[in-house]
Amino acid sequence: MQKLKFAKQLRRNMTDAEQLLWRHLRAHRLLGQKFRRQQPLGPYIVDFVHFGVRVIVEADGGQHNQSSRDAVRDAWLKSQGFKVLRFWNNEILGECEAVLEVILKTVSTLSPSPSPVKGEGGKSGS
Repeated sequence: MQKLKFAKQLRRNMTDAEQLLWRHLRAHRLLGQKFRRQQPLGPYIVDFVHFGVRVIVEADGGQHNQSSRDAVRDAWLKSQGFKVLRFWNNEILGECEAVLEVILKTVSTLSPSPSPVKGEGGKSGS
């Protein structure tokens, strides 16, 4: 329960970079893709996650520079089947379109292609 309270606190106190990214990811704004923010996942809380294709997006400040804790965290998340994308806060703030392009390309690559609907195809009813 503590983790849920902490996640709620993180949602209320997002960094400028997280706020900017969330403005583009929320409410299916990135080509209809559904992301959640500050989501508890196992022993961690991830910044943004797309459960459909198992992609996590992390906005990192200077405290993450060569962090061994992040390496352990990423390894655990990858072992659970998630792909982790990390962006520096200054990248998000200064090159947001490029960051969104990487996220969209990753999500699109991992999205299952829609299967054809039965009954549709080349046959006509006459």
